Amino acid sequence: MTTTSPKPRGIVREATHQIIAGGSAGLVEICLMHPLDVVKTRFQIQRGTSDPTSYKSLGDCFRTIFRNEGIFGFYKGILPPILAETPKRAVKFFTFEQYKKLLNLTPLSPGLALSAAGLGAGLTEAVVVNPFEVVKVSLQANRDAFKQQPSSFAQARRIIKTDGLGLKGLNKGLTSTLGRHGVFNMIYFGFYFNVKDAIPANPDPTLEFLRKFAIGLTSGTISSCVNIPWDVAKSRIQGPQPVPGQIKYRTCFQTMALVYREEGYLALYKGLVPKIMRLGPGGAVMLLVYEYVSGWLQRNW
Repeated sequence: MTTTSPKPRGIVREATHQIIAGGSAGLVEICLMHPLDVVKTRFQIQRGTSDPTSYKSLGDCFRTIFRNEGIFGFYKGILPPILAETPKRAVKFFTFEQYKKLLNLTPLSPGLALSAAGLGAGLTEAVVVNPFEVVKVSLQANRDAFKQQPSSFAQARRIIKTDGLGLKGLNKGLTSTLGRHGVFNMIYFGFYFNVKDAIPANPDPTLEFLRKFAIGLTSGTISSCVNIPWDVAKSRIQGPQPVPGQIKYRTCFQTMALVYREEGYLALYKGLVPKIMRLGPGGAVMLLVYEYVSGWLQRNW
């Protein structure tokens, strides 16, 4: 009995480290980068130049939001991701480690196993985060002044009352969210850890930090470029429909095909610049905060 008792404590300690480190990483990233997420969503839900409320450029979007909605307009919908970040990042990093352990027992090469573990972690994360995303996108699409918009909890209650908890309500756009998170994390984790292992560590702490930041920045940028069609589909499905009362964007691939047919293939990359501006450095920040907080916890607790 004495030989087996430390094992559960080790598992609990490991999970606790990942929850604290992952929650810290998510909180820091969301607070720094959320304004760019608002701008990205606004671009993704506008429907071409025929939309009378369309923004002419990235600068025009920033100026219009600041002028009409104030500085807090850039933080619309921030509460759902903040509330979701701790369980979301805990799920993301903890499941990544568990999938990685399982896949190391298979014939897959170590590099491929890292990407597959990232895919599994992303799909698991998507299930947890999707209801929060539905509330966030509906709040971000609201162009009223910040003080006039409903609270996150009021918006969630309204969605549940009107459309329920299922795939037409609080879990709307789940397939697109699965695609977005699965593809992103498959590349994000696979690229970061494979490249980090391939490039020798630097003994200088500052240069080592910059090495990890550069790899994380590249990882987040490439992942964002590849997964954005799923992100656009998700925003269209979860955002307001063009004609109130009529559902135009129903499923992930139907939405992609419809956007491509009506607006061209470039419309599937709407919001790419603010997305890269957010998830390039944001991806680096998240991995670095996670690694450093996790390292500190392992040394001190």
